[in-house]
Amino acid sequence: MARIIAVANQKGGVGKTTTAVNLAAALAAAKRKVLLVDFDPQGNATMASGVNKRDIKASGCEVLLEEVEIAAAIVPTEAHYDLLPGNGDLTAAELKLMDALAREHRLKEVLAKIAPNYHTILIDCPPSLNLLTLNALTAADGVLIPVQCEYFALEGLSSLLDTIKAVRHRLNPHLEIEGLLRTMYDVRNNLGNEVSAQLTQHFGDKVLRSIIPRNVRLAEAPSHGQPIHLYDRSSRGAIAYIGLAGEVIRRERGLPPRAGHAEGLDDIEPPPHGDSGPTLKAPAANHQE
Repeated sequence: MARIIAVANQKGGVGKTTTAVNLAAALAAAKRKVLLVDFDPQGNATMASGVNKRDIKASGCEVLLEEVEIAAAIVPTEAHYDLLPGNGDLTAAELKLMDALAREHRLKEVLAKIAPNYHTILIDCPPSLNLLTLNALTAADGVLIPVQCEYFALEGLSSLLDTIKAVRHRLNPHLEIEGLLRTMYDVRNNLGNEVSAQLTQHFGDKVLRSIIPRNVRLAEAPSHGQPIHLYDRSSRGAIAYIGLAGEVIRRERGLPPRAGHAEGLDDIEPPPHGDSGPTLKAPAANHQE
C-alpha cells in the first residue's frame, strides 16, 4: 500500500510545487512507483511535469466529481512517475463539493482505488487552507512542509500546524508531520542561517536534514517542462532532491539519518538523460548582499 504524502504550506512561493515535482522524479529514479497528484488549480505541477494542462482530457476535477475513474485520468511522464493532472477546473470541483456528503473524504476514497499500485503518492496542495487542502490532509499519511529560509518564512506556519492538529482530531487520526524542508537556502546569507536555526530549535528532528539551495537551474527547469534531474542532473538542485528522496525513504523504513554525507546519494541512480505549533519570531532582516 502506498504512503501518501501531502506537500503543503498555505504561504505561496516557498518551493512547494518544485518540491512535489522533483521529489516525485527523484523517488521514481530510485525505482519506486510514484504518483504525483496536482491538486492546485494553478496546474503548475502538471506543466512542470511536461504535460500541458490545457490539453488534458480529464483532470482531478472530473475524478473528484466521480465523472471519470482515476485510472483513466492518470498520465505517464518523461521522468517515469505517473501524474494525476490538475488545472483551473479544480476550483469548480471545490465549489460543487461544498454541499456534498463527507466532502473532505472524497480524495481519500478515490486514491484508495489505486494506492496498491504505488510505493508513494505525493499531493501538491494549493497555497491555501481550503477544501482541496483538507481533502489532501484527510487522505495523507504525512505532511511535508517546505519552509523558505527568508524573512516572513515562518508566517502562517503556526496556522498550518493548527490545521493539521484539527484534521488529526476530526478527520484523520493517523496524520503525521513528515518533516519541515528548508528551501531556497543560501549559506552565504546570515538571515537564512538564523531562520534555519529557529526551525531546528523549535521543531527538532521534524526538520529534515536535507536542504534545498537557491539554484538558478532549479528555477529554470519548470519552464522546460522537466524535473531538475532531467534538465541538469549535475546541478546543486538535482543533487539536493536526490538527497531528499533518500532521506524520505530512510525515514519511511525507520532507519536513522546517515551522518557525514548527503542522504541517499548511493541508493539512488538518476535515469539516463532523455529517458498548533509555537508562533515563531522572524529574525531581523539582513541587508548583506
